[in-house]
Amino acid sequence: MPVLICGSIAYDTIMLFNDRFKNHILSDQVHILNVSFLVPEMRREFGGCAGNIAYNLKLLGGEPLPMATVGRDYEPYFDWLEDNGIDTQHLKVLDNTYTAQAFITTDQDANQITAFHPGAMSFAHENTINAAESVTLGIVAPDGREGMIEHAKQFADANIPFIFDPGQGLPMFDGGDLKRFIEQASWVAVNDYEAQLMCERTGLSLQAIADQVKALIVTKGGEGSHIYTGGQRLEIPAAPVHALRDPTGCGDAYRAGLIYGLNNDLDWETTGRIASLMGAYKIERPGTQNHRFTLDEFKARFSEAWGYTI
Repeated sequence: MPVLICGSIAYDTIMLFNDRFKNHILSDQVHILNVSFLVPEMRREFGGCAGNIAYNLKLLGGEPLPMATVGRDYEPYFDWLEDNGIDTQHLKVLDNTYTAQAFITTDQDANQITAFHPGAMSFAHENTINAAESVTLGIVAPDGREGMIEHAKQFADANIPFIFDPGQGLPMFDGGDLKRFIEQASWVAVNDYEAQLMCERTGLSLQAIADQVKALIVTKGGEGSHIYTGGQRLEIPAAPVHALRDPTGCGDAYRAGLIYGLNNDLDWETTGRIASLMGAYKIERPGTQNHRFTLDEFKARFSEAWGYTI
């Protein structure tokens, strides 16, 4: 069944600085900061939460429908999505702006300095979920503030269950906003830092949030994840990995696993393990959309990791 994935489409320009920022930034002179970093290594990746989730769900054999706004530099990304069999009909092109872009510089200590230009993402609210037919499941992932608010309301009004995934967009919302999202959503997915921030802003405990939705999913990186559902907390272990290359995009890969499990009516223990294994595949490759596998390969690795089949 098709899944509507509301979120960002972005280009990630990733640069590697072969030194340490701390060697070039004087702590007592940050008020007059003026530095330049030579970055001999650079790559451009396809990113954004909607693009990443759609890519991963397609690997699992799903039918992702990413919904996002992109700018006049959209063509390389469209070509990439279409080459991977992903429907682009709900990606709206705005000719007077650029696609959202992140410029990320990483030093030898894995510290990062990032500049983010939202571009077309700021107009995400110009898309409406009513444009997507036959959709029975959705996700509201990080996007423009107004777009996230509008899409959540539209899902709720249409009685379409959806995952609320605030991600890096969470700081845009106050406690009242977040309480409204929780009331509208069927499921909430956050990492452990986002979970703490959500609790602080809403004044609700994790259990109180979980009591309002079908499940609250909290990812904890290498420590696995917790799924609060039916009055209990399921502890999902991290999947075994072959290499630790790049954690960027692991959360999006995990969410694609959640969507796959929900779309196939799987139990939460299995759904969480599918999501965990998706994160393992992603962390083994640099970039957010460079890992590949067949569904048969995934199922074989799932059986090897968890001792049963899906």
